[in-house]
Amino acid sequence: MRTMKKSWDDVLFQVLVNLFLVSILVAMILPLWRVFVMSVTPLNYIDTKTFGIWLNPAIWDFEPYKQLLSHPSFLRATTNSAIITLGGVTINMLLTVPMAYALSNRRLPGRKVVITLVLIPFLFNAGMIPTYLVVSGFDLIDTYWAVILPGAINITNLLIMKSFFESLPDELEEAARLDGANDLQVLARVVLPLSKPILLTIGLFYLVGHWNEFFNAILYLNDANLQPLPVLLRNILLASNINEYVESGAFSSASVHAIKAASVFLTMLPMVIIYPWIQGYFTKGTLLGGVKE
Repeated sequence: MRTMKKSWDDVLFQVLVNLFLVSILVAMILPLWRVFVMSVTPLNYIDTKTFGIWLNPAIWDFEPYKQLLSHPSFLRATTNSAIITLGGVTINMLLTVPMAYALSNRRLPGRKVVITLVLIPFLFNAGMIPTYLVVSGFDLIDTYWAVILPGAINITNLLIMKSFFESLPDELEEAARLDGANDLQVLARVVLPLSKPILLTIGLFYLVGHWNEFFNAILYLNDANLQPLPVLLRNILLASNINEYVESGAFSSASVHAIKAASVFLTMLPMVIIYPWIQGYFTKGTLLGGVKE
């Protein structure tokens, strides 16, 4: 009877957990679906119909997407975001991985001092004005480097990756060194092949951060030809009339609300597509990187 009671308790608990997760999923999907429906449904049709239009729109008009995807400003901003994201993630990983591996090595001379120096800017941020003066002093204004280099190494991501490397068995590294491998060979041939979960997790953190780059882009990129997609989206959403931002007649056949909704949906779509592919690695990397064995 005790086993049966425990089994029913487990089933009930699992059902409640599943219902809770489903409710969170619905709460996340419905706003996305509503934005999509707004982007493909004429405004007058939405105003004259009931809530059912949000669940099953009867009219599908993809003209806003056609105009956005063919417009020079949107294409240029998307290209800028892609350059910043790919270049930024590459720089981030090339700097974060070796530094995290070095700090995870207990044989590193002055390791505690270096870790302390790493934690100081993490705890005491210099602030916006000193950072701007540094970027300006290196003549990086109106270049992609202005939004890539200031955040080349994220301290939180560095510490997570360091913790993951420390959790790897020491015997693997010792065996590689007995075979004559140096530090770089151990990192490339032993550590990195075992670190796919944390690499994808930290890579995702950097990817999302660069794709959503907004504040630094406003500060450092005065040239409209260099501004990324979030800045363009902000300008579109703030415009009371879409033609206040683009040349007259650019989106004449699509309503303002549809253009705004379509721009929001297209901006978040890449991250929505990418995340499910690495979700398993993301969970595993977060758990292993955040808990030291």
